[in-house]
Amino acid sequence: MSQLRVLVTGGGRGIGRAIALRFAREGAKVAVAARSSDELDKVAAEIQAAGGQGRAQQMNVADHGSVEAAVYRAVEFLEGSIDVLVNNAGVFEIKPFEKLDVASWKRHMEVNVYGAFFVTSEALDALSESPRAHIFNIASTAAKQGFPGNVAYCASKYALRGFGDALRVDLAARKIRVSTVYPGQTDTPIWDKVPGSWDRSKMKKPEDVAEVIWKAYHAPEGADVADLDIP
Repeated sequence: MSQLRVLVTGGGRGIGRAIALRFAREGAKVAVAARSSDELDKVAAEIQAAGGQGRAQQMNVADHGSVEAAVYRAVEFLEGSIDVLVNNAGVFEIKPFEKLDVASWKRHMEVNVYGAFFVTSEALDALSESPRAHIFNIASTAAKQGFPGNVAYCASKYALRGFGDALRVDLAARKIRVSTVYPGQTDTPIWDKVPGSWDRSKMKKPEDVAEVIWKAYHAPEGADVADLDIP
């Protein structure tokens, strides 16, 4: 197989970083996007060290103008074609409904839902240039069931799940596969700011998610890769 061309949002740490490095170890060309340039520069260097080619691309997925400019530059680096798009950028905040404010609700929707729409829309032409394009939307088990203090998060992830289900139908004629990924609690830096006592040693690892995505991309044509749970 020729060198894979990959774009990962939220690629500066956690699940996004692990996915980027999983593809990099196979020699892929990987553009990693996020808001923090310091984190991105480190990951781009790790991609190079792992055997791939990396580009750090600053992007605020909640800002359509930022997405438009960043995807344009990423596609230039990827030579006009995207084989794998990973919509991983997300926010997570625990707040009981009675304390949920408009700003928090809006941010969950802008990053977790609008972001995936903006990036996919801007990347569509480049995805269409690939002979085997695949979009992965990183949702959560919170896209399948409700959790306390997670009204905004669950609503946004349920919406992302619906986005993926409908997108899969719309893009079938272009032979672009669309997968929704449902990680449970995963030990990433997002938990650093979550109040409460969490046993992170029992959580899944970002590398577990990355491996599922790697295998799903290489699944044979006709395989059911629509919904991916993390074992």
